[in-house]
Amino acid sequence: MKTDIEIAQEAELNRIEEIAGKLDIQPDDLELYGKYKAKLSDELMSRIEKNPDGKLILVTAINPTPAGEGKTTVTVGLGQAFGRLNKKAVIALREPSLGPCFGIKGGAAGGGFSQVVPMEDLNLHFTGDFHAITSANNLLAAMLDNHLQQGNELGIDPKQIVWKRCLDMNDRALRNIVVGMGGKMDGVVRQDGFVITVASEIMAILCLADDLQDLEQRLGRIIVAYKYTGEPVTAADLHAVGAMTALLKDAIKPNLIQTLEHTPAIVHGGPFANIAHGCNSVRATKTALKLADYVITEAGFGADLGAEKFMDIKCRQAGLKPDAVVLVATVRALKYNGGVAKDELSQENIDALSKGIVNLEKHIENLKKFGVPIVVTLNRFVTDTEAELTFVQNFCEERDCNFALAEVWEKGGEGGLALAEAVLHTLETKESHYAPLYDTELSIEEKIETIAKEIYGAGSVTYSPAAKKAITRLTALGYDKLPICMAKNQYSLSDDPKKLGRPSGFEITIREVYVSAGAGFIVAITGTIMTMPGLPKHPAAERIYVDETGKTVGLF
Repeated sequence: MKTDIEIAQEAELNRIEEIAGKLDIQPDDLELYGKYKAKLSDELMSRIEKNPDGKLILVTAINPTPAGEGKTTVTVGLGQAFGRLNKKAVIALREPSLGPCFGIKGGAAGGGFSQVVPMEDLNLHFTGDFHAITSANNLLAAMLDNHLQQGNELGIDPKQIVWKRCLDMNDRALRNIVVGMGGKMDGVVRQDGFVITVASEIMAILCLADDLQDLEQRLGRIIVAYKYTGEPVTAADLHAVGAMTALLKDAIKPNLIQTLEHTPAIVHGGPFANIAHGCNSVRATKTALKLADYVITEAGFGADLGAEKFMDIKCRQAGLKPDAVVLVATVRALKYNGGVAKDELSQENIDALSKGIVNLEKHIENLKKFGVPIVVTLNRFVTDTEAELTFVQNFCEERDCNFALAEVWEKGGEGGLALAEAVLHTLETKESHYAPLYDTELSIEEKIETIAKEIYGAGSVTYSPAAKKAITRLTALGYDKLPICMAKNQYSLSDDPKKLGRPSGFEITIREVYVSAGAGFIVAITGTIMTMPGLPKHPAAERIYVDETGKTVGLF
């Protein structure tokens, strides 16, 4: 069986000008990065501004398991299936980061015969967007430390600096460091740390900014520290904004590539500050909607994280209104949620399936709260039996969800035709009444509790003393009307990754709360969330090399 990268490297790619032509994009509207990648020009986006919007379809999933769900693979396969039906469609995906590519998993390129290509480029440097974000982040850090060195005119309390440096690579040794060691001219000694680049607030800002001017304004609002008097210090106070914007002026332009079947793919931006939003940028989504009749996008991890943030943060801020949601599951993952060990998932087990399907049930209920019609799809494995597939289909149809099998890993777009037809039928017969889950005018605690109880199924919420103090401070500073970006493990609906299925009535603990003022949300952290992950004992990087022809081997 061929690996994903072998399939991708053997593919015949069309020149990016030809792919662009499918969306009526002229060659002059492209800023080329070789033969198969391009950025879309500002002029194009200005010109298509008055075009009608296409239909917006979100792909999400049940909670991730070691058995796999295949959300990105389904997204790509669905886009390819729309192409086979002669529909003007585009997929919109996030960019993967280097850390996971070299660490514990592959990137966000899909799999099998439903991939975006050039897969190798995408999983490595791509068009340099992440490097620009890293540079802008670290420029702000450098200017902050220089301000301290040059006399600290603003009265910054070194014990209340909240801005961290970043790097697009997993490296646990950088989580907690000391900077400024050495002589007097080597800076002010203080504790510092790194986050992975996708955890930088600048990533969230890039993803949420409407245009370059909006980006600049958001950068200016970033809180880097607090004064001895308790007042916040922003990037604007440090006069860093202009230079940061200059570093990001190309990175804000969406990237155009293709799938294995030459469906246009706009790939741009990454997760919201490593808090599992996992969607592409607002600019990419809005551009896609003006270029195509159907836009298929994706939100990361399970629907309790990615889809909730997509609905409550991205759509609210950007004025987007999704027309349908595709909820991805696998029989294997549902059986895993029902208590079956990973090495026994290939055996038919209706009893375990009936126990584990409650996870899918909860996600269906959650998505209905946003008023958007749902299509459930099973990403099919060869070990799935007819009895198991029928059981899930009946379960979904009883809950007023259209259902379709997806065989896109094996068959590409052909394997997604049934799903594409189900989505089209849903769009034609069911109206979307999208609305966010909560009103931002509620207090910080009320918004957190709404998400915890309505989406996760928690019975109560408790707050650490530090979280309570932070909420009081943010309320006093006037940040309490922002939406909430919850940070929670992705493996369970609860804050305990071992609680599979559908836990309920549990207590969830908020241990930390802080504001991302530039991005425009408040982050509430539950459990242990890594903003600078480490590498495993045997990183994927050990198996990656370049052969004598220059071909990368082992990237997946």
